[in-house]
Amino acid sequence: MSRLPVRKTYKLWIGGAFVRSESGRYDETEGVNYPRASRKDVRDAVAAARKAAGSWAARTAYNRGQILYRAAEALESRAEVMGVDRAEVDASVDVLLHYAGWTDKLAPVLGGVNPVAAPFLSFSLPEPTGVVGIVAPDAPALLGLVAELAPVLAAGNVAVVVLSEASPLVGLDLAEVLGVSDVPGGVVNLLSGRRGELASALGAHRDLNAIVDACGDADLSAELDRLAAETIKRVRHGAAVTGYDDAVGDALERMQAVVELKTAWHPVGA
Repeated sequence: MSRLPVRKTYKLWIGGAFVRSESGRYDETEGVNYPRASRKDVRDAVAAARKAAGSWAARTAYNRGQILYRAAEALESRAEVMGVDRAEVDASVDVLLHYAGWTDKLAPVLGGVNPVAAPFLSFSLPEPTGVVGIVAPDAPALLGLVAELAPVLAAGNVAVVVLSEASPLVGLDLAEVLGVSDVPGGVVNLLSGRRGELASALGAHRDLNAIVDACGDADLSAELDRLAAETIKRVRHGAAVTGYDDAVGDALERMQAVVELKTAWHPVGA
């Protein structure tokens, strides 16, 4: 007797757990149902990210690099089931590896001792800005998402991501990769659904520190700028990447957009 296959149930990824949308709503793509996140899900995701932010930022840069490296390993092991062609998976793996290598180099590159008159000492160090909202592009669904997420994590931030509206399943599949790659719960939160509804709710949230917008929607980008101005958030707009070189060619700029420089003075000899 033949048997029916067990159909996959897609869920949101919030706080390190697979959860159903608070509203119970679903949308459909390619004959598959996926959760349509609500504004309440956005608030839950930001709360989970805020809870995880302190411990993630407190990890050593080397350890964050190890975790990103492990995420690359896990993604490569699932290349055949990610729903995109192998070349895109390979490029995404390479992007994760690239930013894994940046984690312990960001402070030496951006920080340093400032030239001040003796007997004073002044130095600056980069610190993560905190909770970063990411509006992912529609295409390339996997590489476009990883290209925006990896620099945010490498710089010590946590993320709440509004996934591609056209191809949400790839982002939800990435949650399964993150679940086995030592990324602590709450560091990455993935939301699928109506991009306009979710991005606006995310941009208006007062506990969000920065927004990375790669969706390519001019009207939504303008709305995010308006919301960011109301709550004094950093905003970075950028076009979706087309390949590995696009994702890493401006790596420092991508990380600078989500860090703050902390400067300290010390009265040496005074």
